[in-house]
Amino acid sequence: MITIKEKIGMISDTHGLVRPEVIAAFEGVGLIIHAGDIGGPEVLEALRAVAPVVAVRGNNDKGDWARTLPETEVAEVSGSRFYLLHDRNELALNPAAAGFKAVISGHSHRPSIETKEGVLFINPGSAGPRRFKLPVSIALIRIQGTDLKAEIRTLL
Repeated sequence: MITIKEKIGMISDTHGLVRPEVIAAFEGVGLIIHAGDIGGPEVLEALRAVAPVVAVRGNNDKGDWARTLPETEVAEVSGSRFYLLHDRNELALNPAAAGFKAVISGHSHRPSIETKEGVLFINPGSAGPRRFKLPVSIALIRIQGTDLKAEIRTLL
């Protein structure tokens, strides 16, 4: 189990860009989850300067550096289990039956938070180069006992 502060930062689809607004938004988090399409190892290095990082490989993450990243990952924080993958459409398990409190994904560039069968599904959106008219965003989770409070934060 990872012992962290009670706030987690979530990010996806950076595509090689770490904005100063992201660093500011993640101030005080104990863990950063990156849901893929990272764009290069320098993105992970910049985020690791803020907090420990758990990351999965996205469909655009190529090369030797990306091969070391898993396609899915499990993070346990303060007794809550999180399932990470890049594309939610590739979810191959029942997260409620598997005991997960949250599923974190990216890929669509569309920020969203929804609850299904007691599991929180979070897509932080895209924090990289703007795509179409979609917002540039990240997400935060606050852990309060056994409850998770998630929010999308639009940066631009």
